[in-house]
Amino acid sequence: MEGRRSSRTPKEPLHIRRKSQSDLSAWRKGKRTDSEKSLRHHRSVNEQNYDSQEGSLEQALGYLEKVQGRVALKKNSVLQRHLDVVESTALKQGLPPEAFEILLNAAFSGKFADTVNTRLLKSLIPASVIPENSVVTAVSWLCVSKCSGNIQLLFFKWLITVFDFIDHKDQINALYGFFFFFLQDEKLCPYVCHVLYLLTRKENVKPFRIRRLLELQAKMGAQSHLQALLSLYKLFCPEQVTITLPGKTKTFFKNSEGPWKAAITAVRQRNQGISPLSQAMFLGTSQPQSRKRKWNAQLVIPASSTNTNNLEGVRGKNPVCLYNTNVPFPVEQLKTFPQLLKNIHRLEFPSQMGSVLTNPLLLHYMNCVKDESIYLRLYYWMGQMLQEECTWCVVDNPNEEEFKSFLESIYKAECFLQEGFSACEEFLYKTLPLWDGFCCHSEVLRLVSWIPLSSLSDIKSYLYDTLAQLFFTSSIYFKCSVLESLKQLLQNWLNCNAIQVDFEFSSVNTTLSEQVNKVAELVHFVGRISTVGLRLESNSTFLLYFILDFYETVCDIYLKYNLPLLIMPPAGVFYPALLSMDSVNLNQLCHIMYRYRTNLVAAKENELTKKNILQFKFSNQTYQEYNQYIIAMVGCLWTSSVFQKDIHPQGLRMDDELLSKTAVKELKSSFNIVYHPAMMCYSVEFLKQICPDDTTLNFKLIKGKKWDWYLEYLYSQGLKGLKVFVESSISRVSQASRSKQRMQKSDPETH
Repeated sequence: MEGRRSSRTPKEPLHIRRKSQSDLSAWRKGKRTDSEKSLRHHRSVNEQNYDSQEGSLEQALGYLEKVQGRVALKKNSVLQRHLDVVESTALKQGLPPEAFEILLNAAFSGKFADTVNTRLLKSLIPASVIPENSVVTAVSWLCVSKCSGNIQLLFFKWLITVFDFIDHKDQINALYGFFFFFLQDEKLCPYVCHVLYLLTRKENVKPFRIRRLLELQAKMGAQSHLQALLSLYKLFCPEQVTITLPGKTKTFFKNSEGPWKAAITAVRQRNQGISPLSQAMFLGTSQPQSRKRKWNAQLVIPASSTNTNNLEGVRGKNPVCLYNTNVPFPVEQLKTFPQLLKNIHRLEFPSQMGSVLTNPLLLHYMNCVKDESIYLRLYYWMGQMLQEECTWCVVDNPNEEEFKSFLESIYKAECFLQEGFSACEEFLYKTLPLWDGFCCHSEVLRLVSWIPLSSLSDIKSYLYDTLAQLFFTSSIYFKCSVLESLKQLLQNWLNCNAIQVDFEFSSVNTTLSEQVNKVAELVHFVGRISTVGLRLESNSTFLLYFILDFYETVCDIYLKYNLPLLIMPPAGVFYPALLSMDSVNLNQLCHIMYRYRTNLVAAKENELTKKNILQFKFSNQTYQEYNQYIIAMVGCLWTSSVFQKDIHPQGLRMDDELLSKTAVKELKSSFNIVYHPAMMCYSVEFLKQICPDDTTLNFKLIKGKKWDWYLEYLYSQGLKGLKVFVESSISRVSQASRSKQRMQKSDPETH
């Protein structure tokens, strides 16, 4: 065991020189939030008090370092006073790096009773970093068995909590076998597994360790902490771990339940305005960084576990050695994409997985190198952070803006990777039933749009039922946000998971069948909530726009995404759109029906000509429903016979006797393209152009040749959806359009 060394030289002052530091939002923009005047004011008010506290802390540490023999706390006012100084300083401003080795030596040396040792360990709250040597020294004391089992347990809990604050990890990783030995202690086993999980590299996975873990699992049962470590081993060496392990575990390790996390958060928030630490002193990095909460600190790349000083020496002697495949490349030195390409085979990810979220180069690495261990570590870290920081699940957690920023970082990383995180999916399923629909509104719905198209069989109860309750009881703006999120979810599913299948030679594809069922379930769900939503909002044109925007994607699934699925919108969506007061919605409906026709014709041709043997054929009900809608649209917009010929069960067909009671003039033509409420403004403008002197606005004039002129006028106003629908569904217009195109091709003057 390496001899214990003090991390502080005799001449080195105990206090820390601090520099100003920005918050997370300012760091992202490259700006500072603390003005020089504000910082100067804080220093002038607190400087004397601060220096006196540090002087007292230095005296306390000197006493604890030099004390000889076993000292009791009872009736020892000197020890009590020094303990109070250490505790108060730790809680107010955190301890400097030099203090940790002294306090750990005191706690493990056997000089004090467990009461004192417990107080010392609970006071180990870092102000900046924790020297690696101090942790190694503490571990070396475990060999001499001078501390009780409770103190050992408390030490492992502390080590897990402050793991991200340790400046380097090389020497600690060298003690991997020593930590592994403690697995035999059933009380320590869960926490030792947690430490090993954080430390494990591929070279740490050995056959004898795998055998030992399997023996422990046979003895203790399928414990989540043992399965977590075995899962990580299996990712590194799948050929050695041959047992079947659960695909996902919601919580690998329980919270350490120590007092340090809340204290660290409070210290960092308090120090932010008084004397913020520079990034160079926090996790060994050189960029500005927020100190608001622990996960914010992890969003910046920390120093890797490699010894950068040793690497500097290697570079000085032989620059070529830096590219040796046996030497890990420090992740904090990764600045450019060419660097990533040169060193991608020896890049070592930082222990703080949160730094990956905001670094495009590391995200590129995740895309290029499919290392499942990275995803497993990120899954564990993200799941823990989401669970602990969720503002609507954690009591007395007012940091909503900070949590918003965290969710936004996750969303941007998902967009970059073009796939959702499984930890995010589980977080949403677990917390959406508790969500009020207001807190972090846009961020949560963005995360919903990246839920993976997984094999989860009960997505209805986990996601759809919860969203439906929020949808029905919230404002129209929330309804539109949900529909936009679900449209993005559908698009992401189609882009990432629609499989290009050769139907002619492939057998029945169960994976494709599952995908089709999942997509169909989503489309049917949106149809149901849209129908109810339109009733609740009195057929709002604003809400209808977002609904039709969703069906713009649905109508092209077969041709655009090569997925054998086509679902018509429900009648509760189709008819409000057909009778809409807004021309944008009517034009959009026309374009959607045109694309449905194009997709159905293509599917029918493939089926009849047997160019492709479809494993999933569209049902006759789909064709029948489309035909019913087309009859209704043509009867409404063109032939003025919608009340007689609409054959849909929920359509507009009415008996003549009932229609006569309405006493409406020109009732049959009240919804064609001239009289339709959405088209009336165009009719008026058209009449003003062809009959400028007529003030009666006689719409009956729009017939014959003027009807054709009116169509051309509508097309010129940007109603392209109406144009393609009329030309594809009305035979007379379709024939005239084809003859016009042939004439233009044959007449050179038209080109």
